[in-house]
Amino acid sequence: MNDSILAAFRCAVNFIYKTPKRGLITDTFMGVKKARRGGKRDKSPSPPVAEPEPPQLSEREKDLQELKKFDLDCKFGPCTGISRLQRWERAALHGLNPPQEIKDILLKESTDPEYTQSLWCDYPL
Repeated sequence: MNDSILAAFRCAVNFIYKTPKRGLITDTFMGVKKARRGGKRDKSPSPPVAEPEPPQLSEREKDLQELKKFDLDCKFGPCTGISRLQRWERAALHGLNPPQEIKDILLKESTDPEYTQSLWCDYPL
């Protein structure tokens, strides 16, 4: 071997053996490990959560929901600028078969504006 290569090799060996031992990164930074408890974790099942019952709607709320559905159904024509009963009668005149229940609700409460006017009555044309 060439003397210069041999000298370089000796220098490298001395460097490796004279430096302090280099360990793993986990030796420097101690990790926190959770202790295992005998295999699988014994967890008792939680009791089933009872879903709350939907609130019972009053007859008025049910009627108003049906009227809103009628307002939002575009197959009976536009509902701005006219009352719900006028819209129902126009749809019946044109053979669009509006639900009879809607007319019954409208005739039952013919004086209450919440029943007679559509959802869009507060918005100008």
